Amino acid sequence: MGPKRKAIPGDEPFLKVLRPLVEAYFAFLRRNDRNIRSLGLTPSQFDVIATLGDTHGISCGELSAKTLVTKGTLTGVLDRLEAKGIIERVRSKSDRRCTMIRLTVKGERIYRDVFPAQMAFLKPYYERALSAGQMNDLRTMLMRLKASFEKN
Repeated sequence: MGPKRKAIPGDEPFLKVLRPLVEAYFAFLRRNDRNIRSLGLTPSQFDVIATLGDTHGISCGELSAKTLVTKGTLTGVLDRLEAKGIIERVRSKSDRRCTMIRLTVKGERIYRDVFPAQMAFLKPYYERALSAGQMNDLRTMLMRLKASFEKN
């Protein structure tokens, strides 16, 4: 038998944050995903389109790093967006081994329509709950928490 673990008391400060954080995340996903789907996209497709918007294209590696889409899912998302004529894959002129992903004219039109609509949908939820200063503080705290989980 391994070493006995100490029970974590229910009044631990981190436990008082953990559940509300997860509940807020799930509440966000329910509202966010439903609205994105009403715009005719999946959340992953929206993430890719929003990331490519206002760029001249970015590499697959950069796109993977900048989106919340997992590397294993990204190829399929890109294939489906390409089949719909929303994105195109173009060989980089500076590095022929690199493929750039960019929005087509149709993709740019979709970006101009759906990105502002989604931001307008989300904004009131944040503004109803938090002041601008609180949003900045929360962002700082969430980034610090993320860094703590990523630290070895």
